[in-house]
Amino acid sequence: MIQKLKEKGFASSASDKSILEGEFNGTQVSVHIATNNNKVCRIMLCDINQMGETDIKIRFNKLCQQFQNNSNYISFGDYTIADDEDIAYESTVNDKRYEAIFYQKPLALDSIEIANKLQAYILEKYTPQELENPSKEIQKDIYKMSLDYATEIIMKKPVWFMISKYLGMYYITMFYDNEYNRANGEDL
Repeated sequence: MIQKLKEKGFASSASDKSILEGEFNGTQVSVHIATNNNKVCRIMLCDINQMGETDIKIRFNKLCQQFQNNSNYISFGDYTIADDEDIAYESTVNDKRYEAIFYQKPLALDSIEIANKLQAYILEKYTPQELENPSKEIQKDIYKMSLDYATEIIMKKPVWFMISKYLGMYYITMFYDNEYNRANGEDL
């Protein structure tokens, strides 16, 4: 992963060789990579340059809009911040956290593999004969199984970002997670 990012123009930070720096989506960022068993489970991007409240609100809302308009992602809410929202007050007094979450849709190439896995999953419960002419109850169950399976796949690759604050200035912290590579207690 580090090599791929370096090929895209990122370079090691002068202060820490494990941190990369470069331009992402038009903004200078530092990139931190977390692994589990040598597999990337999280990439964290942090804006290098901090900004005031008005600018961070614009940046956050622009990111929300970019993700909403990108067909590779799905969202279950509108996370934009109202123009009259007082971020400093809300985060300090009401402990409000400004964050947005989007989910990466599976690639078209993965669709055949997903369909095959779903079919195998359904065949664990039903015989091919039951599936040839399924009852309404079986149809409902297959629909529920399919929906649960699709939801689980989508939830495994979230992309989320939040407004972070340091010394009275703001920046965006963004996370690309891969839950397939997370530790699940196997080393306990």
